[in-house]
Formats: sequence, C-alpha cells, structure tokens
Amino acid sequence: MAFITYILLAGMALGIQKRFSPEVLGMCASTAFVWMVIEVLALLLGLYLATVQSDLGTFDLLAYCGYKYVGMILTVVGGLVFGLNGYYISLAWASCSLMYFMVSMAMFRAIQMTFDDFKAQSLPLSAQPTSQGCCAGEGGGGRKERRLGR
Repeated sequence: MAFITYILLAGMALGIQKRFSPEVLGMCASTAFVWMVIEVLALLLGLYLATVQSDLGTFDLLAYCGYKYVGMILTVVGGLVFGLNGYYISLAWASCSLMYFMVSMAMFRAIQMTFDDFKAQSLPLSAQPTSQGCCAGEGGGGRKERRLGR
C-alpha cells in the first residue's frame, strides 16, 4: 500500500514541478519495484552467507523492506509542504525512525529466536531443578526454595 502511495505521490510531485508524463510514472514504479527485489535478494544472500538460522521468510523480508516507503512518503510530503528545509528535516527524522524500528525488530526477533532455542534444548540431568526444598527440616519459615542440584 505504501509502495503505490509513494508512486502516486512521486507523480504528484513531478506534476507540481511541471515534469510529469505517464512514462515517468511507469519508470518510477518499475525502478522502485526492481530495487525492492534487489534489496530482498541481497538480504537473503546476506542471511545465507552469514549462516544465520532464521525463520524469516521472503515475504517477511519483503514486508520489512516495504517500511522504507512510509519514510519516503513523509519526506516527499515534507518537501512539498515545507520546501527544501522540510525535506531535509523529514528525511533525517524518517531515516532515524526507520533505523530504530529495524534495529529494535531485529533485536526482538533475535531474542525471541534465542529464547525459543533455549526452551527447545533440554537441560542436562545434573542441571535439572530438584523437587525438594533446600532447607528441609531447618526451619525455613515455611518457604520452599528450589535450587539446582550439583
């Protein structure tokens, strides 16, 4: 949705500047689509070469790559409404917010995958918690504590 909005907004910006033609709109859409495909393929290749075990599929990466169009829309609107200064301010803000979002989502996915891997692995028998209280018969105030048997 943001992809199509960006294409239409770019066409509108070109129309305001008196440089619009239907060919330019098609060229803008084709170029943006090809760059998105190249970006997804580069991410897939990078994940493969780094041997990262991830459950991110191609469509997940495509969705993450699509978030950049929201920032691009904001930047174009900022440039149209507030001029060159608005363009640069909205570009800086959109870039920083997109970077923060991508890093936090990557960290979230990495932590989630690490936790799932930890849950999937069984602990060795010597590291299993015992079912007895640690201070049986020593007057622990009725509180039962568990500790790892060693």
